[in-house]
Amino acid sequence: MIKALSNTLMPILKWGTVVVTTAVVVISIQGYADTSSQAERDTNIQLADLVPENSPQNNQVWSPMNGFADLIEQVSPAVVHVAISGVVKSRRSAAPEFNFPPGSPFEDFFEQFRNRQAPEQSQKSRPLGIGSGFIISEDGYVVTNHHVIKDADEIVITLTDGTEYQAELKGSDSKTDLALLKIDNVDSLPYVAFGDDDKSRVGDWVLAIGNPFGLGGSASTGIISARGRDIRSGPYDDYIQVDAAINRGNSGGPLFNLKGEVIGINTAIYSPNGGSVGIGFSIPSNMAKNVITQLRNSGQVERAWIGVEIQTLSKELADGFGRDNDNGALIASVVPGKPADKSGMQAGDIILSFDGEEIEEMRDLPRIVAQSAVGKKYKVVVWRNGSKKTLTIETDRYPDDLGLASTESDSTSKPESDDVLGAELSKMNSDVRTQFKIDDELKGVVVLSVERAGLAARNGIRAGDVITSVNNKKISEPNDVTQSILKAKKDGREKIVVLLQRNNASRFIAFDLSDE
Repeated sequence: MIKALSNTLMPILKWGTVVVTTAVVVISIQGYADTSSQAERDTNIQLADLVPENSPQNNQVWSPMNGFADLIEQVSPAVVHVAISGVVKSRRSAAPEFNFPPGSPFEDFFEQFRNRQAPEQSQKSRPLGIGSGFIISEDGYVVTNHHVIKDADEIVITLTDGTEYQAELKGSDSKTDLALLKIDNVDSLPYVAFGDDDKSRVGDWVLAIGNPFGLGGSASTGIISARGRDIRSGPYDDYIQVDAAINRGNSGGPLFNLKGEVIGINTAIYSPNGGSVGIGFSIPSNMAKNVITQLRNSGQVERAWIGVEIQTLSKELADGFGRDNDNGALIASVVPGKPADKSGMQAGDIILSFDGEEIEEMRDLPRIVAQSAVGKKYKVVVWRNGSKKTLTIETDRYPDDLGLASTESDSTSKPESDDVLGAELSKMNSDVRTQFKIDDELKGVVVLSVERAGLAARNGIRAGDVITSVNNKKISEPNDVTQSILKAKKDGREKIVVLLQRNNASRFIAFDLSDE
């Protein structure tokens, strides 16, 4: 009987255990989900506390699956239309001159005729252009592009509801193409906040809002196509490339991520026909924040400077310097008495990192240094003579005038023919400085002429070049060049590194020692 009851109850107990276990698992999962949701809610509350109540920002990430309408509704009130006008001066063609004797009855008549027909100059105000912008504070600070407002005498900001405001220019920066405007006597405007563009990746969704072709507020979406684009528009190019439609009139408008944060300022397009072909460029928000903060505080931008002339490190030059890759910025010259010189940097050093940021390409260095604080000390890692070396440098303010102090050099010498190099060389003197317009403080050996089939010609050396170092050894005599080349050939070297000064700009070349 017990055995029969046991056989009857066992399946029930087993299924009951499965049901209870399943219930426990389900409850545990639900409990974890509830805990996670509560944690997320707590996090949202903490983040929300950092955002003013009237800001359209929130911590919600919009999903493209649900469309962009809610996101656009949240951020578009802070996007504005920027219209500028200016005084245009025009000169009409002069009226024919008629000269009459004093007192002639025709004198007064033709004087009036000249005044009516040929005023010396006329002035009138007319619209010069339109663009976009976005409000970054409730008291009316507006960000746009420098090129949108650069010729403006009058700036009018129009909100999405049609309200118009006069705006004044607080400051602009042509090097980054950014400008800051201010609307006076307002205190509750909708605004958007900058995000961290470094967190965005190629493939992320983005939203661009602006005023293309003057049609009014318009939105377009796309993805980030590339990062770190150099379009040669300025010294600090580091653009975000997007495929969202950006057209004329979008300049100065914001590029949003799916949190509603501004991660870029739309500023340029690549187009063969003037319209969007899916290649637009935006200034990264992290670069813009530093510039806008300075414009807001002082109306101008102060950049750090270390006093070096740099060039791209090619694979051939990297090999000549004993590097197994071409990362870094090659120092071609150091300005005497300036930060780099004081820190011990030398021509031929390869800067690998600045303040912990890796220098992958030459153009990375000016951007990183320019965003650094003036008068602050930084650690710089350089490659010198086959090994890394860490230096400490204190930045200086970027000078308004980069002209260097000159010193006189009155030495004279006779030209020397260098059969090894296949060129005629001369020590530095006042005559060759005048002839080739060489800076007075530059030291080295001047190339007076080059044989057509010689070693110098095959390596691109020209008359007027100044050879300042060979294999990182300074040159002061023509014979120094000859001996350096002969020694390198004896050591079995195929290439050496030569530092030239051409048109008052320094550059390293990978000098090929082969006979043919």
